[in-house]
Amino acid sequence: MTNEQFKRLKEIIKSFKKWKLFKIIFLLISIIIGVSTLFYTIPSESVGVVMRFGEYSSTTDPGLHLKVPFFIDQVEKVPVRRQLKQEFGFGTAGATNYYQYSRNPNTQEAEKSMVTGDSNVALVEWVVQFKVKDPKDYLFKVRWPDKTLRDASESIMREVVGDRTVDEVITFGRQEIEIEAKTKLQSLIDKYEMGIAIDLIQLKGVNAPREVQASFNEVESAKQELEQSKNKATGQKLSALKEAQGKADKLILEAEGYASQRINEAEGDVARFNALLEEYIKAPEVTKQRIYLETMAETIPKLGRKIILDDEAQQLLPFLQIDPSINSLKPKPIRRTN
Repeated sequence: MTNEQFKRLKEIIKSFKKWKLFKIIFLLISIIIGVSTLFYTIPSESVGVVMRFGEYSSTTDPGLHLKVPFFIDQVEKVPVRRQLKQEFGFGTAGATNYYQYSRNPNTQEAEKSMVTGDSNVALVEWVVQFKVKDPKDYLFKVRWPDKTLRDASESIMREVVGDRTVDEVITFGRQEIEIEAKTKLQSLIDKYEMGIAIDLIQLKGVNAPREVQASFNEVESAKQELEQSKNKATGQKLSALKEAQGKADKLILEAEGYASQRINEAEGDVARFNALLEEYIKAPEVTKQRIYLETMAETIPKLGRKIILDDEAQQLLPFLQIDPSINSLKPKPIRRTN
């Protein structure tokens, strides 16, 4: 064997050893990748949507599961038991969801600036709270469900605000706006089959534009004073009505009591008269005498001091001197004047 052949053989042996080492390394890497992609865990508040070659395969519950390794099966974790939210016109720091609020301050200003039905401008900040009710629809029916939800929420809110005056939006119509916006948004996303359930739409802040905020506050203050005056007048009216009603009820009760008393007295007099009439029919003379004596016994004591004269008495004076303490009956001396 020549030197050249020997060198060539030696090179073949070296290349074979390198290829064998490469296969071993490749095999080890494949085993590691296969084991690492064989298991997956789903948190308690989520479900796992398994996709095989990018197509929906199954939905798994929370816990440890197996799947086809080497990235043949991919799992998307969807938080179906967590309350999610999106903020419009403002943003809460520390949000983990990129679509929870707009990062650009100019975009936030544009979101909350709305035209009302009476051609005024109102600054409306609101929150949409929702849950994922169908993870399959949430992932596959719409390409970007969170962004689509933001766009739909803003569209619905502008529609609802645009149907009302600025006074309704800023003051007394807020609850109606929340209810109507929630109903319309749920109807729209059901039409899109997004797999989302709207739990609540809440208006966080509704104000007039900053340029006219001071004037608007003065108007609102005047309205509040007017309402306070109305409430005070209404209270005084109710108080006066209650007092008058109380007096009327008292007079009615007194009149009813007096009427009952008179009726009872009349019924008693009638009963006594009927009883007396029955006795009179039985014995007229005796009844007359008894009535006369009873009347005298009742009347005479009320007369005070009494002097009874006989028919043959000639002078009253002797009888008047019986009680010397009574001087008022003595004749007063008469003085003559020239």
